[in-house]
Amino acid sequence: MTSHAARPLWRGRVLALLGIALFAFSLRSAVGSLSPVLDHIRADFDVSGWVVGAIGTAPPVCFAVFGLLTPRWERRLGLERMTVVALLVVSVGLVARGFAGDALTLAVTTALIFAGVGVGNVLLPPLVKKHFPDRIGLVTTLYSTTMAFSTFLPPLFAVPVADAADWRWSLGMWAVFSSLALVPWIVMLVRERGSRGVDIEQPTARVFGRLWALPMTWAVTVTFLVSGAIAYTCFAWLPSLLVDTAGVSAAQAGALLSLFGMMGLPAALVVPVLVARYRIVPWLFVVAVGSGLAGVSGLLFAPTTVPWLWVALLGTAPLFFPLALVLIGLRSRTHEGAVALSGFVQSIGYAVVAVVPLTVGIVHDLTQSWTVPLVILGVVVVASIPAGVVVARPETVEDEWERRHRRTW
Repeated sequence: MTSHAARPLWRGRVLALLGIALFAFSLRSAVGSLSPVLDHIRADFDVSGWVVGAIGTAPPVCFAVFGLLTPRWERRLGLERMTVVALLVVSVGLVARGFAGDALTLAVTTALIFAGVGVGNVLLPPLVKKHFPDRIGLVTTLYSTTMAFSTFLPPLFAVPVADAADWRWSLGMWAVFSSLALVPWIVMLVRERGSRGVDIEQPTARVFGRLWALPMTWAVTVTFLVSGAIAYTCFAWLPSLLVDTAGVSAAQAGALLSLFGMMGLPAALVVPVLVARYRIVPWLFVVAVGSGLAGVSGLLFAPTTVPWLWVALLGTAPLFFPLALVLIGLRSRTHEGAVALSGFVQSIGYAVVAVVPLTVGIVHDLTQSWTVPLVILGVVVVASIPAGVVVARPETVEDEWERRHRRTW
């Protein structure tokens, strides 16, 4: 693995750090601002159940599709220019969604936002690797924590703003942050014009193709998708499951879902730094797998006993998300490898993530029970164990390819 001498975080990199933090905030606040105000929107025009369902399924689908396309686009435009494009798309989509006059426009503008977010998801790890190769753990902690905070803020402010002003203001106001996020990246691009800058390797289709045959690629991908599958399934079905099996009220189920989400915040704070500094990947897998299986087992066999404990344990398993983000940077040696690996992991990962909550819902409808869906969730957790064995190796995808093919990357 390539090592980089650490230098002061702020020296010559203030704009990049500010840009990464604002970029991360914009990606999550853009996603979480719609569902809390759907009742307000329905007062103006009809939003049918299938539209709501389509919007609910859209994030992982868009993230998968645009995760696959982003490395190709980044190859043509460059990392910073592609970042500006993604933020422009998100900003335009947020403003346009605030002016939606019917359900179709609402769905289309939401899909536009998710397209920009899908591109941004892929770009963040390579941006960290390019501008902070000596501080990957610390900066990944910064932006993953920012993501965690911006996941909770929209539900807190969306309804009060919609009540005080209008749902259009509630949806459109988040464009302020994505617009602000444009400023540091545009300034950096203007500064670099006329100067030769640093030559950066650009990912090619050949590089992306090489990743398919590497165990390390699939191990990072499985780590990522296990986190997403658990999170999206729980956000979709955990309240219903708790009402049916634990005997809690709808309000209590909502509070427990918030507890599930809050468990991701300490993981976002500590996991990237722990991985980058202390190489404790195997122990993190032990914690995530053990907690996830304990949570699933508790909901299966003793759901009414201490449901808050089972939810908290299950909420610990998605520590795989910040772990996968920092591994994208640590398990790639070059800029082109980081972009290609990020695109591969997130496109394949989100494609699978989109299927799991749907499968859980179908199985529940067929069996009229939560037993098999919980078993499915347990199997998803167990699937991460082989991945943990592979990603624990301090080897990059470039190193692995060179070792297997006896050629230079």
